[in-house]
Amino acid sequence: MEKDKDILRYEEAVTILPVRLRRAALAVTEEEKKTAEELRLRAGRPMTVLLPQGERELDAVVEPEELETLCDLATEFSRYAAAETLREGFLPVRGGFRVGLCGTAVMKDGANTNLKNLSSAAIRIGRQYLGIARDLVPQLMREGRFWNTLLLSAPGGGKTTLLRDLVRCLSRQGQRVALIDERGEVAVMVRGEPQMDVGPRTDIVDGCPKALAIPMVLRAMNPQIIAADEITLREDLKAMSLAVGCGVGLLATIHAGSVGELLEKPLYRQLLEDRVFRLAICIRCQGGERTYEVEELP
Repeated sequence: MEKDKDILRYEEAVTILPVRLRRAALAVTEEEKKTAEELRLRAGRPMTVLLPQGERELDAVVEPEELETLCDLATEFSRYAAAETLREGFLPVRGGFRVGLCGTAVMKDGANTNLKNLSSAAIRIGRQYLGIARDLVPQLMREGRFWNTLLLSAPGGGKTTLLRDLVRCLSRQGQRVALIDERGEVAVMVRGEPQMDVGPRTDIVDGCPKALAIPMVLRAMNPQIIAADEITLREDLKAMSLAVGCGVGLLATIHAGSVGELLEKPLYRQLLEDRVFRLAICIRCQGGERTYEVEELP
């Protein structure tokens, strides 16, 4: 019998664990493999698996040297090549995974240059669900033109997964999309190659703040749509307003459970007043299933 794709995804993720921890991670149930979101490692503490209902301890206490081994495996024994993201506290991994790291920051001239004495790690089991955005794309078009759209949900609600598939669908339909992947979670770039399917006409800037990357792609890539994950800073909003003034479409995510909750956040109120975004896709979870509802913004 063919294995479930989510189980296979989990089993692929655990291959970057040291052997002893890998055995413990593979000992979880098939149902837990299907729904696992992260594996979390903390030196001197039991490794845990993050499930929808919370973290569950596994039968393996993490040794400090195992965190170093994990880092070596994730970088394919080339930490130097991953130095740019390592100093930001994460590693993109071939296959579309992401490892978040904590440890002692190595500071120079007020900036972190590296992490040493690793103390904890979180292996994010990124999953892509191809086609979940297919029926949404036509609803985002008005008279043949893409309307600027926000993706809304509470944290962990599936915004990044939906954003990835929307980018893929728009790109496959012929739109030139510039993806600003500041945290490396959408495309998961490894040495210039996206590990996730974000479409054939998508140009990616990763590891760069949105406020810097948006003017960059406007000058260099002539995009029709700019997509970005998690707008959080006022500088991000200013850069997006600049893009709108250049006639470029926008697709972005924000932490908000509803349009009403969005309206209560002062940072975003000006965005709505200036009509920078016209539509919202509200993501809701009902009975373990996610639903997507397109709404016009006030």
